[in-house]
Amino acid sequence: MKTYMANAADIERKWYIVDVEGKVLGRAASEIAKILRGKHKPNYTPHVDTGDYVIVLNADKVILTGRKLDQKMYRHHSGYVGNLKEIKYRHFIAKRPEKAFELAVKRMLPKNSLGRQMFKKLKVYAGSEHKHQAQKPEVLELDI
Repeated sequence: MKTYMANAADIERKWYIVDVEGKVLGRAASEIAKILRGKHKPNYTPHVDTGDYVIVLNADKVILTGRKLDQKMYRHHSGYVGNLKEIKYRHFIAKRPEKAFELAVKRMLPKNSLGRQMFKKLKVYAGSEHKHQAQKPEVLELDI
């Protein structure tokens, strides 16, 4: 019996729509990262992007448990000496909820060109409106 290896021609991609209102940020992000990688499919191959497209709605209504809103910090650096910028997640989610959710998912994907390719299939919106009706996305309930 031979081992099956998927290639780009064999992959059928679906579009899923996920409403994360009231869901925990990290748990929702890990489930979505799994779908973007394609680990939910029987033809998953580690070196091929077998994942599906995911549309995330209501990213501004995601929750963090414990005291993470005040203790967790978003940090970025410009590259110049002494230019480390820090902002608490409470302010970061209020200011840019899409970016906060995208970063949570992106950091769970592989750190290489394949991970960057997978990340392009993620569409995040702060509200409940999106512009991907033409793709006929299926509603996906996260069991978290």
